[in-house]
Amino acid sequence: MSILTHGFDRPFGAERTARISEARKARLERIALQALGLLSMGSVLTALIALRTAIHVWHLPA
Repeated sequence: MSILTHGFDRPFGAERTARISEARKARLERIALQALGLLSMGSVLTALIALRTAIHVWHLPA
């Protein structure tokens, strides 16, 4: 039973803090901004396709 509760025996302040270098933080931030830019460009492309489709449907003869 001690295998299941071994994490509770230690005091709460004993966890090791995450140490990330400034260069790694900058690289992760750059990757996150590139991903956000890619997603926003994809949504703009989707909106343009939808607009073009709506214009084509609107001009169809009734």
